[in-house]
Amino acid sequence: MDSTNVVNKSAPQAKPHFDDIFMDLAVNLAKRSHCIKAQVGAVLTRDTRIISIGYNGPPAGTHNCDEEFPEVGCPRDSKGSCSLALHAEQNAILYAAKNGSEIEGSTIYVTLSPCIACARIIYSMKIARVIYLHSYAEYKGIASDEGVDFLRRFGVTVERYVSGGSTTLLSEPPMSMQTR
Repeated sequence: MDSTNVVNKSAPQAKPHFDDIFMDLAVNLAKRSHCIKAQVGAVLTRDTRIISIGYNGPPAGTHNCDEEFPEVGCPRDSKGSCSLALHAEQNAILYAAKNGSEIEGSTIYVTLSPCIACARIIYSMKIARVIYLHSYAEYKGIASDEGVDFLRRFGVTVERYVSGGSTTLLSEPPMSMQTR
């Protein structure tokens, strides 16, 4: 029998949900981070289109923590957080705003739920929906997700990511239990 005439009759593979696609991209973007303490990724979307992407790290053109401070990471501020980095959400939102993208009503996918500072920015930019993979409170060892609580209090839809079933997302929480 000529194998060129054989048709594969197996069932068509299910198409991935956009939530799965965007969260998978956020997980991969986190791997771009030069931070040696934690790696976080974000994808800002409208409907089924990507508006902007981001990952945590210092402003472009300044330095890379893993190169300049390879042993200990960058200097810490008075709260123990990185004194030089922008969070993934901040990078995605700032890039979108810089390029004139319509942010109001959008959705942001992040690998770590927003801290309170990022939550205030998300709310101020009128982002309608936040989907997160890992809990900031669990990561930091604190009682509650203050950023999530803040956003929900003021009407922003916040959901913990659950796979749509068409994909298996492999991700570990951000690296250390220190700060991002």
